[in-house]
Amino acid sequence: MLSVIIITKNEEKMIGDCLVSVKDLADEIIVVDTGNTDKTNDIVRSFGAINIKSTGEDYSQFRNTGFKAANGDWILYVDADERVSPQLRLEIKSVKKPGVYQIPRRNIFLGKEMKYGGWGNDKVIRLFHKSLLKKYVGELHEQPEYSGELSTMNHELIHHSHRGLSSMLVKTLKFTDYEAKLRLEVNHPPVVWWRFLRVMVSEFYLRFIKLSAWKDGPEGIIDGLFQVFNMFIIYARLWELQNEKSWHS
Repeated sequence: MLSVIIITKNEEKMIGDCLVSVKDLADEIIVVDTGNTDKTNDIVRSFGAINIKSTGEDYSQFRNTGFKAANGDWILYVDADERVSPQLRLEIKSVKKPGVYQIPRRNIFLGKEMKYGGWGNDKVIRLFHKSLLKKYVGELHEQPEYSGELSTMNHELIHHSHRGLSSMLVKTLKFTDYEAKLRLEVNHPPVVWWRFLRVMVSEFYLRFIKLSAWKDGPEGIIDGLFQVFNMFIIYARLWELQNEKSWHS
């Protein structure tokens, strides 16, 4: 028995196609509601999926909520903006031996499949025999703790990342808030003027020189510059958090 777990937060535009891609694979579909206020839950119910509310505050807690509710011997995590390809669906059905599997991803960004800038050779650990998965840890870049050997599937998840610049800006606000708070919690050194320049130059070098973001054309340049912008906002927000107390004293 296979349980598919999907985490949602206002995914009415994406959840339907995601559910279609897994409905012939899953014995049960568990959709974790992390605060939906749109029509996501209505669409979920129309597919006969199990809809549960998460009281957690981070992605590990969201994934663990779904895990605890799952009845299957196998667990597959799929994000609302991902699709299980027909080839992957058949490959998962053929798996018999208990194990842990990472799955390659094809990343579609602003309508284009991306190969560079950090998008290439992307693999995510998503398929587990339930007996081998312990839990997820990490607030933002959550990772599974598991036992057993890691294997790799041959076929892909299709990941429809940002479909427009507006969604990128919205995600930046949430992502940079998490990242800044994580740095504050580990007592990051005070942010001074030169640190802004250093982190932005380092990110530019990573994206455009080391990872060749420009080879993906305009979409790659947009994404690469956005990653530099994200790094600036993370450190600007960290600077703000570090100095809030002095402003109110």
